[in-house]
Amino acid sequence: MTGRTRPTLLRGGSVLGGSELRGSGQGSTPGTEPVRADVLVADGRIVAVGTALDTPSDIETIDCGERLVLPGFVDGHSHAGSLVFDEGVQLALLRQGVTTIVTGQDGVGPAPGDGSWADTYFAAIDGPHPRHRGGGIDALLATYDGATPVNVATLVPAGTVRHEVLGDEDRPATPAELDAMRALVRQGLSEGAVGLATGLDYVPGLYADTAELAALCTEVAAADGLYVSHMRGGYEGNARAGLDEIAEIVRLSGVRAHVSHLHAPVELAIAALAELADAGAPMSFDAYPYSRGCTILSMLLLPADLARPGTDDLARALADEPGRRRVRAAVLERVLGRADLGTGWAEQITLSHVPAAEFHALQGRTLDEAATATGTDPVDLALDVLVDSALQVTVVMRVPRPRTADELAPLFRLPGHTAGSDGIFVGTHPHPRAYGTFARYLQEYGATGRLGWSETVRHLSTTSVERYRLGDRGTVRPGAVADLVVVDPARVAARSSYEHPMQLAEGVDNVLVAGVPVLADGSLTHATPGAGLRRGGSRGTGGR
Repeated sequence: MTGRTRPTLLRGGSVLGGSELRGSGQGSTPGTEPVRADVLVADGRIVAVGTALDTPSDIETIDCGERLVLPGFVDGHSHAGSLVFDEGVQLALLRQGVTTIVTGQDGVGPAPGDGSWADTYFAAIDGPHPRHRGGGIDALLATYDGATPVNVATLVPAGTVRHEVLGDEDRPATPAELDAMRALVRQGLSEGAVGLATGLDYVPGLYADTAELAALCTEVAAADGLYVSHMRGGYEGNARAGLDEIAEIVRLSGVRAHVSHLHAPVELAIAALAELADAGAPMSFDAYPYSRGCTILSMLLLPADLARPGTDDLARALADEPGRRRVRAAVLERVLGRADLGTGWAEQITLSHVPAAEFHALQGRTLDEAATATGTDPVDLALDVLVDSALQVTVVMRVPRPRTADELAPLFRLPGHTAGSDGIFVGTHPHPRAYGTFARYLQEYGATGRLGWSETVRHLSTTSVERYRLGDRGTVRPGAVADLVVVDPARVAARSSYEHPMQLAEGVDNVLVAGVPVLADGSLTHATPGAGLRRGGSRGTGGR
């Protein structure tokens, strides 16, 4: 159901997020401090912001007290698109103030096509989509209309597009195949996708060269979409090579570019982004306030030819002792050659989601701990877990030197930074970022003054709205879509941790989407005013 449509008055809070006050004689512009005001909402929009507002008799009132009234937050890098129908996931998002998520990330998603490839390859990251039965982006977006309490936008996933045309073949596309891929990208954009996403460490995205990606991005540039890239070859100390490839794609196509989950030494990232912007390739990026990463174990350990989803390639390669020795050697070569792992790699990788019943109890342990507990070697254990779980295993990966909130603050202050959780909700021991990213931003960067409230809101909401072209949201002003969050600055906190990753955040108890209360007193209202957002912010016919 889409939920109630009664007018709502958010009374007595402090408004922040580009407000224009009515009836108070005060003015507010983006970037100022919070101003005490009421917010009147009707028919999905903000009607007025100010004091002494004229209100209808049938109004519903939310007493905001000493709390902040902010524009709804946008998770610019989410893996909740297939799981957003689950009430536990909905609560995790809303308790952080997230009202819109952007999916199709890392080049993998259920559309275009029947979704079976994405459901297999990213089963441990996205989970299977319960409602998509095939078709294009329009069919996918329609599954969200009036069916969830949050909005869902999507990128065209370039890996899925390549798989539709070339399968998992490791070769350049022919001219005819490239034309077919461009047509799928063009169609997806015409149906409302907000851009194109690549995952250049995943099969088959890693087989696409720069020229192929630039050709696809020509279609994105023509539609004013955003090119979003999980960069090639890892991050951290290798990040500059990935940024340079994106810059070349920008030069060849004219596309607007965005970097997914930017992990790198802060000084390196700031200097590289500034240099590339000066050279004509400005980029926005998303990042989360955690040091550890999370990915699928097969991508981390296996050569690409053994990491293809839906195959028994790995099991066949391990069928005899010479084969196992060859695979072991390849695994060790990969992990020891990574700048973010090295010799202590087995102590840095924690098993997050392991569907195989035999190994299910190992979730939450490092590979080193799990190998000791089972009396085996970390490489052999990892290979056995992957085979028995059909490669559908995720891990949390610790970096050699964590960065503090103070160290990350200069990166998060950059105008191109947006918040993205990269949140994965599959499994019983996920990365805590899925349950805590936005609360942690509010707690460590808004409440502490490292960024301040106005600047924090810009990064959590406004900049993503602008970059993804999500329409009239991301601000608290008359005429804007009433996606609104009420935050208690004294209570807001992320409670999830690496040890207890599924603890709900605190301090966000009231959320409205399209003017409809979806979270009240910290609990779901079970209203579903969310929609599949089309580029430009338009909503499908099923949502309000």
